[in-house]
Amino acid sequence: MTKKLLAEVFGTFWLVFGGCGSAVFAAGVSDIGIGLLGVSLAFGLTVLTMAYAVGHISGGHFNPAVTIGLVAGGRFPAKDLISYVVAQCLGAIAAAGCLYIILNGAGATDFSKPGDFATNFYGEAVYNGKAFSMQAAFLVEFLLTAFFVMIIMGATDKFANGKFGGLAIGLALTLIHLISIPITNTSVNPARSLSQAVFMGGIAMSQLWLFWVAPILGGVVGGLIYKFLLQRNDNEVVA
Repeated sequence: MTKKLLAEVFGTFWLVFGGCGSAVFAAGVSDIGIGLLGVSLAFGLTVLTMAYAVGHISGGHFNPAVTIGLVAGGRFPAKDLISYVVAQCLGAIAAAGCLYIILNGAGATDFSKPGDFATNFYGEAVYNGKAFSMQAAFLVEFLLTAFFVMIIMGATDKFANGKFGGLAIGLALTLIHLISIPITNTSVNPARSLSQAVFMGGIAMSQLWLFWVAPILGGVVGGLIYKFLLQRNDNEVVA
């Protein structure tokens, strides 16, 4: 169990440091900025690389909503749920702390606008003057997390080609970010949202509840849908 929890700490650290780090340091840099596509790829690549590096140790969740969804889908024991979530949050906060220290070295930690320090948000006009409502933000986080968990369960099913599971999951997270960065700055991961909000405070902390509740509910629904509607039984014959 110690190795499993350490794998979740390191995996979630890499996700936040790589994904949020790309958004903080490289997204808007003139001439060399990577933009929405680059940040989306960065998040996908963090999960893809760690899925192959430590997925065989812990299952490669790196996300409380995924762990809870896998419990709902019957793929993970409920007795280990709290330990995994704590490990994921610790890894995420440690990564955000490193990002904060690096930014502080450039005197750039005076966060004031929604989305600063790669935080999640709703109801604020940030991208192209559009402000998405709380209801819109909740729906997109719920739906995308539900589909993310379904993809994870399908890609890691015993009947699936396990060699490509990490690739499918990483590309799914890339697509999720391409869809929702302009809406909420993309969470689908309560630990990732918590870690950035801790250091920004203010509006990020006051809106944090949505980025826990919506992904967790989505994860549960995704897990249940796969378990009861999609999961293949041993005695099923597929043409």
